[in-house]
Amino acid sequence: MIIESKQAEFSIEKGLAQLLAYMLGNPHSDKPSFGMITTGGSFIFIKLVKGEVIQYGTSKIFEVRNPGNELYDVLRTLKHLTQIATA
Repeated sequence: MIIESKQAEFSIEKGLAQLLAYMLGNPHSDKPSFGMITTGGSFIFIKLVKGEVIQYGTSKIFEVRNPGNELYDVLRTLKHLTQIATA
């Protein structure tokens, strides 16, 4: 799991290239890599799979200020990722 943090005044998308570069450096290329970009109020998760063709996917952007406070969704996702990592 790699986390990239950007200042709140930057778009969360600004960290994507940097995060993908870190994820490509993962020495365990047989397993998917997971990452998260955050500004502190916005969160997005990324999954990268190495193979003949490198592919990545992104989650929706979770916003803490949305009605219902999506921080709980972020925490559930992080908990799920820790369970994958320990399996």
